[in-house]
Amino acid sequence: MRLYTRTGDKGKTSLIGGRVDKDHLRVEAYGTLDEVNSFVGQAMTLLNDEKFQDIYAELQKIQHELFDCGGDLAIVNGKIPYKVTADMVTFLETRIDEYVKEAPPLEKFILPGGSKAAAALHVARTVTRRAERCIVSLSKEEPINKIVLQYVNRLSDYFFAVARVINARLGVKDVEYERSAIVFRDKEGKK
Repeated sequence: MRLYTRTGDKGKTSLIGGRVDKDHLRVEAYGTLDEVNSFVGQAMTLLNDEKFQDIYAELQKIQHELFDCGGDLAIVNGKIPYKVTADMVTFLETRIDEYVKEAPPLEKFILPGGSKAAAALHVARTVTRRAERCIVSLSKEEPINKIVLQYVNRLSDYFFAVARVINARLGVKDVEYERSAIVFRDKEGKK
């Protein structure tokens, strides 16, 4: 297999159903998800302790799902069935709810960081937010699998929750933003 084809030397790339400029919104959206996937892989290299086997397995599952998201975003004509489903979003929501219970209570914004693995997932979270903005821009111009947008929105929340749990399991305290008001309340509106 050759890694280069020379077909993109003039600034065009192939999608599923056509060719576009390499700076097309679709390419920007799925390319940014590829960045997320790389940061997830980097974070996984820092989770070699047994206490993180569950998170490691989930992150590997998410890496596959990020490829699914990118594939769905690369479909120009919508004739190929999409891979990203509502069940994937539900899985993330379930895991977020569990991780919120495991981490210490949160009232204020926190600074990204703590342990190396948590910091890496905070980077993945922020790049995921950028990917989400790209997908929103794309959705205003062309049809997409709307569930990809839901998945990516939930994924950034998942990374936040997991980063906090990693710090908690390591005994590393999250640092609250010192000028933050109380922004997180329980469902009854209490602090």
